[in-house]
Amino acid sequence: MAAYTGLHKAAASGDLATLRKLASNRSALDATDGNGRTPLHVATFLKRHEAITALIRAGANTAALDNQKYDAITIAAVADDPQTLKTLLGNGASAKLVTSIYDGTALIAAAHLGHEECVRLLISAGAPLDHVNNIGWTALMESIVLGNGGKRHQATLKYLLDAGANPNIADKQGVSALTHARSRGYQTMVKMLESKGAK
Repeated sequence: MAAYTGLHKAAASGDLATLRKLASNRSALDATDGNGRTPLHVATFLKRHEAITALIRAGANTAALDNQKYDAITIAAVADDPQTLKTLLGNGASAKLVTSIYDGTALIAAAHLGHEECVRLLISAGAPLDHVNNIGWTALMESIVLGNGGKRHQATLKYLLDAGANPNIADKQGVSALTHARSRGYQTMVKMLESKGAK
């Protein structure tokens, strides 16, 4: 934060007076740092909710991607930060963007990590349930293959299944989510998948 100047510094520190003054400069709103991060990205990382709101209301691009191809929504989801996610969604940021170097979504990232409350919020915001990333995995598949079978990943899987995620989208090798869950001994997840017609 010490290296930041201008609008990035105001966003990082939550200095709303300076932020509002500088945000009238459209080019500054979406200027990027060395990591490709805009002031909105920085405010998201640092959980500056009032700054997030002020930046978006001033016209900041909520779909901007940093050098990792993360938008603000994905940053909050990966950080397991439901409150910041609520702030972003409440100010019009989209849960539907394709993000990350894996051409995934914020929902896939949150499901992978078992961030169940973020998963719930993203589903409610219309995140695409069955998007397949460039590895060949959906959010549902990642909750199993990259999860640990514990309670948070179980809750993640339940939210996805209850929302209507397709449990029968196999990976690139043709292996189903149910087969992956069985091979890992995730019996609770197996039962959940079977109850939704997984094969």
